[in-house]
Amino acid sequence: MPERVCLFQGQCYYQLKRACLRRGVLFQDPHFLPSAQSLFYRRCPPPGLTWKRPRELCKDPRLFVDGISSRDLHQGSLGNCWMVAATSCLATEPSLWKQVIPDHKEQEWNPKRPDLYSGIFHFRFWRLGCWTDVVIDDRLPTGQDGALLFCRSGSPREFWSALLEKAYAKLNGCYEALEGGNTAEALVDFTGGVSEPISLDREILTHHSDQRRALFQTLARAHTRRALITCYIRPAEGEMVESVLDCGLVRGHAYGITAVRKMRLGEQLLGVCGASRVQMVRMRNPWGTTDWTGAWSQGSHQWQQVGRSEREKMGLTVRDVGEFWMEFEDFCHYFTDVVVCRLAERALLWPSSHWREVRCSGEWAATPGKPPGSIPLLSGLSKQEDQRGLTREAERGPKGDRKEDQLGKRQRDGTLWGQRDKAGGGKGGEKIARKEEQESNFRDGLRGMRWDGQVDKNSRCGGCINHRDTFLYNPQFMFEVRGEGDEVLICLQQEDRRIRRREGGGENLPIGFEVLRVEVNRMTRVHCVGEQAASSVYMDSRSVALRVTLGPGRYTLLPTTFQPGSTGRFLLRVFSHSHVHLRELKEDLPPPSIWQCCIPQPCMVTTVHLRRASGLGQPKQTAPDVYAVIRCENDTIRTRIFKQDSNPEFNTKAIFYRRQPDTHVYIELWCRGWLWDTLLGGARLQTGDIERGRSRVIDLQSGQSRSVSRGCIYVETSSSQCLTDL
Repeated sequence: MPERVCLFQGQCYYQLKRACLRRGVLFQDPHFLPSAQSLFYRRCPPPGLTWKRPRELCKDPRLFVDGISSRDLHQGSLGNCWMVAATSCLATEPSLWKQVIPDHKEQEWNPKRPDLYSGIFHFRFWRLGCWTDVVIDDRLPTGQDGALLFCRSGSPREFWSALLEKAYAKLNGCYEALEGGNTAEALVDFTGGVSEPISLDREILTHHSDQRRALFQTLARAHTRRALITCYIRPAEGEMVESVLDCGLVRGHAYGITAVRKMRLGEQLLGVCGASRVQMVRMRNPWGTTDWTGAWSQGSHQWQQVGRSEREKMGLTVRDVGEFWMEFEDFCHYFTDVVVCRLAERALLWPSSHWREVRCSGEWAATPGKPPGSIPLLSGLSKQEDQRGLTREAERGPKGDRKEDQLGKRQRDGTLWGQRDKAGGGKGGEKIARKEEQESNFRDGLRGMRWDGQVDKNSRCGGCINHRDTFLYNPQFMFEVRGEGDEVLICLQQEDRRIRRREGGGENLPIGFEVLRVEVNRMTRVHCVGEQAASSVYMDSRSVALRVTLGPGRYTLLPTTFQPGSTGRFLLRVFSHSHVHLRELKEDLPPPSIWQCCIPQPCMVTTVHLRRASGLGQPKQTAPDVYAVIRCENDTIRTRIFKQDSNPEFNTKAIFYRRQPDTHVYIELWCRGWLWDTLLGGARLQTGDIERGRSRVIDLQSGQSRSVSRGCIYVETSSSQCLTDL
């Protein structure tokens, strides 16, 4: 299903092109002029800088020369290898780059009809849930030698990479705004997918072939499913970004992975026993240089082991500039971080092995009637907050080519391969910290500070869970997991602020989210922090993602900023292999009944947590298939069926808004039968006016003479008499 396209700065490519053709002039973009303001906001342009159209650079310009490939990109004098590496990955998948470069045939130069060329192009980037169409003219910055100053193709006649970079620079404010970033951002902007960082423990992967094999299979499976993959070497403490290793690889520099394959050695035919197969990855350097000098590098003797037929089958391209092969064992020995951008499909007919996506937009908003503040008031950090941990972007140098940003460590959730507790480094990078620790540079800067502001309960910017008084003021979203042990991928993305760097801003908000397990029948906002099912890290990144396995039940998802009072827009995306419905909780209480004039209104809220039951089966007999029913006034909650389980773990919560507080709450256990169900036993609970977390163990006695078992249930109840304080 095609998604809605937004026009950046209200410019419509088709209308502007028709107007230029009608007047017989070349397009000049009034929103991105050929001036120093479009290039830099801090430093001065280089001497001899001029803006030229492609026809001034060559006689026969083309958008594409011999198609499009990852070999078409060569990074210029701008420190944006993170964006160039992502573009290299994009070029390997036609269905993706055709979405970023729409109407590519219509935008191509036509040498037979030069009168149809009007010097206008457009590209599309995915921003906060919407494809944004960016219009540019073809005037490109060149140096005093007459060559393109920034990104360029290997062929001097090809201009798609330079024009795409210009459109991306316009979207972000200027060319300099592209300096310093991480590949995950660009991959999301180019695909609309979700980027997952994977931290690698080189020592464990080097010495444990099973974990190395599992990682290879993960990357191969992701590449087969059109995922885009990049990688880099994280500089350790004391190491310089862009320093070169003995093997030729560059620290802190983003490389694209363009192929993940197994290579057969020798001239053996397929299916011959004893044929040796080697796990290989093909790498791409945005600088356009072949760095790797180890095994399987260009001209190495290892290539003599590969027969001619295998080379043709593999599509061997080691002679191409900037691309090289590595054995996967060497890859795990040197590289520390991988970013996998997975694609999701919203269509109904989609393989079950692929992710399904649901999304909701939201906003961290201040109290209505008060001016919003993007920077909270701080004074005095509490001990709990000091231990919680937060990350910021590392200090950016005044100049230089800042390469791949540091994504840091992630919680062990299946995407960490042998992760150990080691500090991450990297200049110009983005770092994250666990909740129990804090990076020293940020801790030293905020030591002795705390939140000292007022946040109204009607606001939606309550800060992280450290701020218990305001945490639940954040936006709340509810979803339900029906399967047993479903894997869910949650991604929180905030609006891009890079365009504000010219005004001295542009810093991302530190963001994260919490997942609370709530009652199975909850339909309103949560007013008490209960069971935490999952929790993300907090970092000042465009997006934060977490993959987690959740049991059956209903969950409330709270996206938050780290400090209360910070405002901004966000997009919440939930991916799963099954259908998940995501919706925002806006009401504090259930809507009043249409018969409110005839019946009393709720005056008490009671929660019942049915934990488990025991002793439901007869000795030496097969346990029954059982389920539980919770009844309160006119509400009935039924659990799922537990097959052949005499000690079922229900772990079911229910909430009831009661009009008659003196009535009982009933719990019944039933045995599932072929024709009809049998009541195994029941219990009647008398809840007090006000009780907090009262736990009980209750004997079950059937109310019928056909009772076949005795047992007990474990239940916890909580009641509150005042609803107006919710």
